[in-house]
Amino acid sequence: MGRRKKAFAVMIPALVLIASAAETSPAGASAPRSGDRAALAADPTDPPSEGGADPGGGEPGDPSSSPQYPNGGQQDPGGGGQGPNDGRTGDGQNDDGQNGNGQQRGDGQNQNPQNLAGPGQGGGQGLARSLFVDIRKAPSLARPGQAAQGQRGSRGTFTSSCGRNEGQKHSNPDNVIVAPGVQNGAHHTHDYVGNKSTDGFSTDESLAASGTTCTNGDKSTYYWPVVRLRAGRDNSAAARQSAADGNIGSVVTPSSVRLQFNGNSRSKVTAMPPFMRVLMGDAKAGTNGLANAKAVWSCTGFLNRGFTDKYPLCPQGSQVARVLEFPSCWDGRNSDSANHRDHVLFADERTGACQPGRRPVPQLQMTLTYNVPARAQAFALDSFPEQNHNPVTDHADFINVMSRNLMQQAVNCINSGRRC
Repeated sequence: MGRRKKAFAVMIPALVLIASAAETSPAGASAPRSGDRAALAADPTDPPSEGGADPGGGEPGDPSSSPQYPNGGQQDPGGGGQGPNDGRTGDGQNDDGQNGNGQQRGDGQNQNPQNLAGPGQGGGQGLARSLFVDIRKAPSLARPGQAAQGQRGSRGTFTSSCGRNEGQKHSNPDNVIVAPGVQNGAHHTHDYVGNKSTDGFSTDESLAASGTTCTNGDKSTYYWPVVRLRAGRDNSAAARQSAADGNIGSVVTPSSVRLQFNGNSRSKVTAMPPFMRVLMGDAKAGTNGLANAKAVWSCTGFLNRGFTDKYPLCPQGSQVARVLEFPSCWDGRNSDSANHRDHVLFADERTGACQPGRRPVPQLQMTLTYNVPARAQAFALDSFPEQNHNPVTDHADFINVMSRNLMQQAVNCINSGRRC
């Protein structure tokens, strides 16, 4: 690499770090912005041990009640197998830049989470085979949203149908929440649905003025890192940048995308404020630790079990499923916070109740399914270069751009126990 290219590669991480520092404000205060309103492959012939293969067809159902997912879908070109060496030393920039308690870590190391590939085990050398495990080896899970229901709980749901980003019409490696004003601030590609204009330079005003892919007029922006077939060819305009960041292969369009807002098991929900920013997961969980590693990797027909730290290998007739649940206990004041976490927390896992002084808002649950080969190293999540595509780094982001009327409709549906 020539001197000019080396200098450019060094400048990009520096720009991201500068942008992150520029947006930092005291914990709990809204970050200022324009217009802010405050290794086992599954044997296809081996019968499932439980759950069964999904019969397919139609939109995905409710994971808490034996959902039915499509098992067809178009598979992107390319087979499986291990891709070329994509290990690089990254810039250490995190999608949220924080550990579990909202404090910046200075050493950039933290504990090495169990099963995170290190040097000689896939770290810096590509994607580790040990990250792929038969779904039937996965631990059992509490069903999403199934904390003990209280009499005052809110049991309804509200769904926005916003498409699957077919044809990669809206994708970029930006992250307007944690790296505003920075191009390629994420160093990995995000799929977007909902708001049509979201990029690293979006403002509240530009989001409000944009169109949407959602059928109900929801202008909110929903985004997550793409999944790729490692041996496929990336024909996108961003292929060169993606390869430089260690993300190779053809992007897989999700077979289905469900964006469902759920209630709280202990109380009624209240409306989110306009332009509220919410994120889940940690794109740097490999170095920050697992405190914020919340995404679940499972298979359709097996959603009573899943992994946080493994990719599932699904039996024939089943598809990979990502379940991304967002925090929903709002502080009642701020639409964002310095670490993008303090203003909205997860409810207590055992009781489902929010912390004292917090009020529940509709809880977003994204469920994404993919038709990918049940073969180790065949597919992987886009990630920061130094994270080696580890599934613990899965994450997603949301900005509420619903009209006040639409948000109130969601609240009413959830509180009245209806499915809308």
